[in-house]
Amino acid sequence: MNDDLAEVVRILTDVLGEDFLPDVEIGPETTFTGALALESIEFAAFAARLRARYGDRADLPAFVAGLDLDELLGLTVGDVADHLAGAAR
Repeated sequence: MNDDLAEVVRILTDVLGEDFLPDVEIGPETTFTGALALESIEFAAFAARLRARYGDRADLPAFVAGLDLDELLGLTVGDVADHLAGAAR
């Protein structure tokens, strides 16, 4: 697991709580709307924690604003990690 992916998984674990995660193994193909069923408030908390950790390169609202509906519904943990890795370049 690359560093950005590991950090995204750690932040998601913090946001969702350990009690939820024993039933879900988070990996690069894990979707936010499917396996994780993130509520909007949880996604906002996730975005805020990413921003606190990564600064401006983790502007998740701007990233998702550029997605169409199908892309947004299919957004994966790996997509976010790839976005962070690409923004670091």
